[in-house]
Amino acid sequence: MPLPLLAATPAPESDFLTQLVSAPPATPPAATEILFAIVLSFLLNALVAWTYKRTYRGTRYSQDYVHTLMILGTVVTLVILVVMGSLATAFGMFAAFSIIRFRRNVGQSRDIGFIFLAMATGLAVGARQYVLAGVTVPLVCAFVFLLARADLFSSFKGSHLLRVRVGTDLDADQAFAGVFARHLAHQSLKSVETVQAGLMTELTYEVTLKDPARTGEFVRALQAANGNNRVVLTCVGDQSVVEAE
Repeated sequence: MPLPLLAATPAPESDFLTQLVSAPPATPPAATEILFAIVLSFLLNALVAWTYKRTYRGTRYSQDYVHTLMILGTVVTLVILVVMGSLATAFGMFAAFSIIRFRRNVGQSRDIGFIFLAMATGLAVGARQYVLAGVTVPLVCAFVFLLARADLFSSFKGSHLLRVRVGTDLDADQAFAGVFARHLAHQSLKSVETVQAGLMTELTYEVTLKDPARTGEFVRALQAANGNNRVVLTCVGDQSVVEAE
């Protein structure tokens, strides 16, 4: 009795890694395209840096950080152009960069976002996605600029912390009522503490200024009202301090 013919078993498809290794290398870019990619990456990252500078609100602005954004994005473009289409070069580049440690404490959380934006710009240009980079990077920068200008999602909490020292014989509520009414849109007493062996009382308020440009006038008025004792006004957002002894 003849044996039934067995169906031919299809050869297993190669996995993704095998396909990646056996894939033909991409055509290396010409010198003119390399020059165009580097210039385009530099210009787009300059736009990112300009957006960061125009929307920065703190008191610790760093020109070095802005230059780093431009350099980082441009270098990422160069790295992607080097490793494009060569798996061995990519692994070698990864091993070389793995020994580098970058140490920097960012001043604000948004600084991390701009680092990723600069790197994404470099990746897009290095991968020859010129239209993608040319459209999305200005669009993202425009969104960031509008968010900063419109002051969207701002907190309704106090903008400053106020610490005032008064003598134990001074009625702070009555002494500061006029100053608070002229300069503050909101105030809330948070703590009362005795200092200097009980000779002075330190009051801590959470306040919102009506006009941030009149900060100095507000501090001088408080100092006159509390008998030229210590006044400390600290901005909650960027930790800038106005102090009068």
